[in-house]
Amino acid sequence: MERNRTWPVIQGNEAWHAWPADKALDVLASHAEGLSQEEAAQRLRHYGPNELPRKPPPPLWQIFLRQFKSPLIYLLGIAAGISVLIGHPTDAAFIGVVLLINAIIGTTQEWKAEESAHALQRLLRIRATVLRDSEATEVPGEDLVPGDVIWLESGNRVPADARLLWGQGLEVDESLLTGESVPVSKDADWLGRPDTVLADRHNMVFAGTLVARGRARAVVVATGSKTVVGQLALDVQQAPEGLPPLLQRMERFAWSIGLVVLVSCAIVGVLAYLIRGYTVGEVFLFAVALAVSAIPEGLPAALTVALAVATHRMARRGVIVRRLAAVEGLGSCTLIASDKTGTLTCNELTVKKVHLPDGSMFEVTGQGYTPTGEVLSNGRRIHAGEYPALDRLARAAVLCSEADLHQRDQHWVWRGDPTEVALLAFGHKLGWHRESALERFPLVGMIPFEPELRYSASFHLWRRASVTEMNGTAEAELDTAGEEWLVIVKGAPERVLFMCRDLDESHRTALIQSAEQLAAQGYRVLALAEGIVAADGAGVPPAIESHHSLSFLGYVGMIDPLRPGAKEAVAECHRAGITVCMITGDHPTTALAIARELGLAERSEQVVTGQQLEKVPAEQLPRLVQTARVFARVTPKQKLLIVEAAKAAGHIVAVTGDGANDAPALRAANIGVAMGRSGTDVAREAAELVITDDNFATIVAGIEEGRVAYDNVRKVIYLLISKGAAEVILVLLAVALGLPLPLLPAQLLWLNVVTNGIQDVALAFEPNEGGVLRRKPRPPKEPILNRLMIERTVIAAIVMALIGFTAFWRMLELGWSEKSARNGLLMLAVLFENIHIGNCRSETKSAFVLSPLRSPILLIGTITAFLVHILALFFPPLQAVLQTEPIDLQSFVVFLLCALTIIPVMEIHKLSWRRRYPETV
Repeated sequence: MERNRTWPVIQGNEAWHAWPADKALDVLASHAEGLSQEEAAQRLRHYGPNELPRKPPPPLWQIFLRQFKSPLIYLLGIAAGISVLIGHPTDAAFIGVVLLINAIIGTTQEWKAEESAHALQRLLRIRATVLRDSEATEVPGEDLVPGDVIWLESGNRVPADARLLWGQGLEVDESLLTGESVPVSKDADWLGRPDTVLADRHNMVFAGTLVARGRARAVVVATGSKTVVGQLALDVQQAPEGLPPLLQRMERFAWSIGLVVLVSCAIVGVLAYLIRGYTVGEVFLFAVALAVSAIPEGLPAALTVALAVATHRMARRGVIVRRLAAVEGLGSCTLIASDKTGTLTCNELTVKKVHLPDGSMFEVTGQGYTPTGEVLSNGRRIHAGEYPALDRLARAAVLCSEADLHQRDQHWVWRGDPTEVALLAFGHKLGWHRESALERFPLVGMIPFEPELRYSASFHLWRRASVTEMNGTAEAELDTAGEEWLVIVKGAPERVLFMCRDLDESHRTALIQSAEQLAAQGYRVLALAEGIVAADGAGVPPAIESHHSLSFLGYVGMIDPLRPGAKEAVAECHRAGITVCMITGDHPTTALAIARELGLAERSEQVVTGQQLEKVPAEQLPRLVQTARVFARVTPKQKLLIVEAAKAAGHIVAVTGDGANDAPALRAANIGVAMGRSGTDVAREAAELVITDDNFATIVAGIEEGRVAYDNVRKVIYLLISKGAAEVILVLLAVALGLPLPLLPAQLLWLNVVTNGIQDVALAFEPNEGGVLRRKPRPPKEPILNRLMIERTVIAAIVMALIGFTAFWRMLELGWSEKSARNGLLMLAVLFENIHIGNCRSETKSAFVLSPLRSPILLIGTITAFLVHILALFFPPLQAVLQTEPIDLQSFVVFLLCALTIIPVMEIHKLSWRRRYPETV
């Protein structure tokens, strides 16, 4: 019978873990036998399906329009509109083509990334065993409703948040939510305080987590968006995205350009109309020319190409880019807030320490479940059979296990509890394999791990083996008496040690202290013991600890080891001036041990827990972030607060992570970096970058490529604005001295979009100059137009403008027509571009130390730009548009010699800068 047919209100923040199971059932209007099919159907209509909140991928047209959301694009659009209004459709067409190419490139890149990354729903696409009408039935996970009673067993993905009603040996892998690398023991009878943190709610299971071992029955308390992972998905959708630093700088740069255009036009208007007496039409033509000069029309396309090139370079090094602007952001970051489990560590427990009863200690090499590595004693490898006591321990480790580890198609695969898989990998390193061991010691029974027992045990047929077999050798003969069993026990040291008859009190105390020392270093310590018990014919003997019939074999220390190269990558970040901090849901002791090994922290004062964070006023968080290096036992919302505090402290923040618990912080960061192989769909959805090999060391490669990308963006910008500034000065000088307009708008567009456009796109392919990781990060608030850029731009612009103006004035003085003088000046400007590109290849290095052959694309681009202009001198359609004509050889040589002057001037400035600011080189 159903208690009632009303639907309880589920807020998603109820303290189910603080309530007894009966109260939870009452609140849910359910009972231990579950709901009826009719009631479940009505609740499904009321609560909706058990699905994560979805944000549909943006349509192609929306991604296309997004490419035009930039102040610089707006300015170019205005310039195109003005060109149409004054009867220059060719100028507008030039600009339109540039904007279209930029949009197509950006749209293609982002559409591919969106298509491959949109997989948010996979977490809950599972089936569940549920009680309906008091009968167990299997239903799709999305059909679950609050009040349903579900069955869970080893290997199941938990389909919804649920309160345990009953459990046997239940352990759940919650690393997806908490970052805890070890499965958590669950207890249906446990009761907590309402404010108990998520990782410590032992009577709850959560959607998306994995049952590592045991069985349980639970009542569903939340589905869909009301689950913990559902709330995370909502946070991801609702949280504002952190703006990549390049976009921040480009917006400021675009407004600076706009201000230059307005000021220049105002100056021209005053000079031309009020002082020089130009007509209104002439003034307007000068203003349009100034706008076209000042706005770098080729920048959007060149910027997109530079980022696309960096995207492909990053992909070759294992970094997939989902947003083009995020390419440079990784290189700009000043702080990396990294998840621990699965990012800095392997997320695979590994036996690293072995202690035997006689005090012998061994180190175990290797990482993760793949059984490659050695057992060492004082640096010397120990072989199988060399140390009998060690072999007995390894034999016990592989026999007392329900896990599986074997090779398939030359790859190692595993199944079962992470602790037991780690013990199997350890046994392999000493030649012990579970399958062959079970053939010699057949399994006859097991006592599964229970939180109350704090140990597990296995029983094996023992036919009175010889002493040599007890010592681990393979040659022993077994008799056929068949009256005894070999019992193996593994569990908590303090529990197992008191089951061993061969230890006196002082020895036992010393061993417990030794185990505690290992635990203080972040290791998970397991003790192993074995003994012979009589077979009573009725099954496994109960309460084996009451006989104290076991011999202590030793204990092993396990830890989730560092990923290969992680320590070196952290050190590389430090050398590059980047702060690295760890944010994890793991225990503070474990987190500090890992941090010490990584070189992140040394003192416990550098560790801040989630409970401590709750007591810190919001205004003090930025200061705390500056000193803390490890944040442990933190919730997803606290991770988000840490990221926001770091940004408030002035950092450009990159967040790395793989779990759903990382998603809100990934989205809020300036740059979110998700793990591609082991990362969850929620994390990948929230990130701008994805690391394909899950290796923190790959991030360093991404940082290097990001810095190279930004260097190339600056080179392109310098090339464009130095030429643009020279054109502005040229126009202002002409107005001030009453000369005709030196270059027409179409000619200026030809320079900016075609000849210089070809070169700036080619410049985006410039390879790494070297040494980028030895530089400190740029200050977060440093604009693109910093002191170095301003100095170089002003010097180059003045040189090119003065020489160009002098040449134009001289040609007029010599009797050249305005058309011929403009044609000659246009040729000089193209030569300036061809030669000045060499200065742009490095901000501080001499142009003479960078071989042209080092960048073949740039060499080809420069030659192409020159040849295209030569074509314009002879091709009638282009002659008509640009008002060009052939130039004699003597004039060409004079123009070339004039253009070459830019090289020594900029070399002198580079030398001066290196002497003044050697730390920037």
